[in-house]
Amino acid sequence: MPAGFDPHARQLLVLPDRDAAEEAAEELGADHPDLGELEIVRDALAGEDDAEDAQWLVVVEPPEDGWTPDRLRALDAVATSYEGWREES
Repeated sequence: MPAGFDPHARQLLVLPDRDAAEEAAEELGADHPDLGELEIVRDALAGEDDAEDAQWLVVVEPPEDGWTPDRLRALDAVATSYEGWREES
Protein backbone atom coordinates (compact mmCIF):
# COMPACT_ATOMS: atom_id res chain seq x y z
CA MET A 1 0.00 0.00 0.00
CA PRO A 2 1.20 3.54 -0.70
CA ALA A 3 2.59 5.71 2.07
CA GLY A 4 -0.18 7.56 3.89
CA PHE A 5 -2.82 5.04 2.83
CA ASP A 6 -5.74 4.84 5.27
CA PRO A 7 -7.25 1.33 5.27
CA HIS A 8 -10.37 2.72 6.95
CA ALA A 9 -11.09 5.59 4.55
CA ARG A 10 -14.37 5.77 2.67
CA GLN A 11 -14.08 4.95 -1.03
CA LEU A 12 -16.08 6.59 -3.81
CA LEU A 13 -16.86 5.10 -7.18
CA VAL A 14 -17.32 8.04 -9.55
CA LEU A 15 -19.66 7.08 -12.38
CA PRO A 16 -21.11 8.89 -15.40
CA ASP A 17 -24.83 8.45 -14.70
CA ARG A 18 -27.42 7.17 -12.25
CA ASP A 19 -28.01 3.88 -14.09
CA ALA A 20 -24.31 3.05 -13.96
CA ALA A 21 -24.19 3.92 -10.25
CA GLU A 22 -27.21 1.77 -9.45
CA GLU A 23 -25.88 -1.19 -11.45
CA ALA A 24 -22.41 -0.88 -9.91
CA ALA A 25 -23.87 -0.73 -6.40
CA GLU A 26 -26.04 -3.76 -7.09
CA GLU A 27 -23.06 -5.72 -8.44
CA LEU A 28 -20.85 -4.77 -5.50
CA GLY A 29 -23.54 -5.61 -2.98
CA ALA A 30 -24.10 -9.04 -4.53
CA ASP A 31 -20.41 -9.89 -4.88
CA HIS A 32 -19.23 -8.32 -1.61
CA PRO A 33 -21.98 -8.41 1.03
CA ASP A 34 -19.35 -7.57 3.67
CA LEU A 35 -19.36 -4.00 2.35
CA GLY A 36 -22.78 -3.36 3.85
CA GLU A 37 -25.26 -0.86 2.47
CA LEU A 38 -23.94 1.26 -0.39
CA GLU A 39 -25.12 4.84 -0.82
CA ILE A 40 -25.72 6.42 -4.24
CA VAL A 41 -25.30 10.20 -4.40
CA ARG A 42 -25.58 12.73 -7.23
CA ASP A 43 -22.52 14.97 -7.40
CA ALA A 44 -23.24 18.09 -9.46
CA LEU A 45 -20.18 19.64 -11.01
CA ALA A 46 -19.34 23.07 -9.66
CA GLY A 47 -21.65 25.74 -11.02
CA GLU A 48 -23.79 23.34 -13.04
CA ASP A 49 -27.53 22.86 -12.52
CA ASP A 50 -28.22 20.54 -15.44
CA ALA A 51 -28.56 16.85 -14.61
CA GLU A 52 -26.46 16.12 -17.71
CA ASP A 53 -23.52 17.77 -15.93
CA ALA A 54 -23.58 15.51 -12.90
CA GLN A 55 -21.54 12.55 -11.85
CA TRP A 56 -22.96 9.86 -9.63
CA LEU A 57 -21.11 8.42 -6.67
CA VAL A 58 -21.35 5.04 -5.00
CA VAL A 59 -20.18 5.64 -1.44
CA VAL A 60 -18.48 2.57 0.03
CA GLU A 61 -17.69 2.53 3.74
CA PRO A 62 -14.67 0.44 4.75
CA PRO A 63 -15.16 -3.11 5.98
CA GLU A 64 -14.53 -3.63 9.69
CA ASP A 65 -11.06 -5.06 9.04
CA GLY A 66 -10.17 -2.31 6.53
CA TRP A 67 -9.35 -2.24 2.86
CA THR A 68 -7.06 -4.86 1.40
CA PRO A 69 -5.40 -4.68 -2.02
CA ASP A 70 -7.83 -7.34 -3.30
CA ARG A 71 -10.89 -5.41 -2.13
CA LEU A 72 -9.61 -2.19 -3.70
CA ARG A 73 -8.90 -4.00 -6.98
CA ALA A 74 -12.49 -5.28 -6.92
CA LEU A 75 -13.77 -1.71 -6.50
CA ASP A 76 -11.52 -0.53 -9.32
CA ALA A 77 -12.73 -3.32 -11.61
CA VAL A 78 -16.39 -2.49 -11.01
CA ALA A 79 -15.83 1.25 -11.47
CA THR A 80 -13.90 0.70 -14.70
CA SER A 81 -16.52 -1.67 -16.09
CA TYR A 82 -19.08 1.17 -15.77
CA GLU A 83 -16.73 3.80 -17.28
CA GLY A 84 -15.83 5.32 -13.93
CA TRP A 85 -13.03 5.37 -11.38
CA ARG A 86 -12.42 5.07 -7.64
CA GLU A 87 -11.36 7.85 -5.30
CA GLU A 88 -10.56 7.82 -1.60
CA SER A 89 -12.68 10.19 0.45
